[in-house]
Amino acid sequence: MTRLKYPRTPHLPWSPGASQDDTRMADVHSFEGQEVVVTEKLDGENTTLYRDGLHARSLDPCPHPSRDWVKGLQGRIGYLIPEGWRVCGENLYARHSLAYEDLESYFSLFSVWDDTNTCLGWDETRPWARELDVPTPQELYRGPWDERVIRGIQVAEREMEGYVVRTTEGFPFAEFASHVAKWVRADHVQTDEHWLHQAVVSNRLRGQG
Repeated sequence: MTRLKYPRTPHLPWSPGASQDDTRMADVHSFEGQEVVVTEKLDGENTTLYRDGLHARSLDPCPHPSRDWVKGLQGRIGYLIPEGWRVCGENLYARHSLAYEDLESYFSLFSVWDDTNTCLGWDETRPWARELDVPTPQELYRGPWDERVIRGIQVAEREMEGYVVRTTEGFPFAEFASHVAKWVRADHVQTDEHWLHQAVVSNRLRGQG
C-alpha cells in the first residue's frame, strides 16, 4: 500500500517559534468565514497508522525503542482501519522537550484520511478516536474563525508546545496548507542533540505510580 508523508504544517503569522526552515502563512484569509477547532499541539513524533503498518513523519522504517509501544497499538487496532485509509497522530511515548506526567494514552489522534486522500471533518474524526480507543488532543476553542480570539488563547508554555488550528470541515490533501496552521512557543527545540540519538525517557500515563 502507498505510504504518504504527513504534510508540513505552516505557522500562523504570529507564531514565535517558526525557524528559518519552517513555512509560515502569509495571511489567514483561508480561515475567514470558517468554523475552526483549536487543539493543543503535542510534543511527540508525528506518526501515521495504516491497516497493515505505520511510519513516522519521515517515512523512516528504522526501528527505535520509542516506537515499540505505538507499533503494538497498530497491531491491536490496525484491523479497524479501512483499506486505503490512514490515521495520523502523535506518538508521545518518548520525552522530547516537555515532560508529560498525566497522559491518557501514548498516542493522540488528530486526523483521519479516507481512500480518496481526503481529511475527515472534525466531527467525523472524533468518533474514529472512540472506535480506536485513543484520545484526541485537548480542545482549546471551537467556533467561528476570529483572529482576536485565536491570538488571545493562553498557552502554558512550560507545559504546552503550542496549538493547532484546523477547519472543522474536511478537505483534500492538496489543500492542507490552507486548512491547518500552528502556533509554537518561542525557542521550542526538541533537544540539543536530536532525541532519536539519546536514551529513551518515557512520559508517564495517568495513574502511573
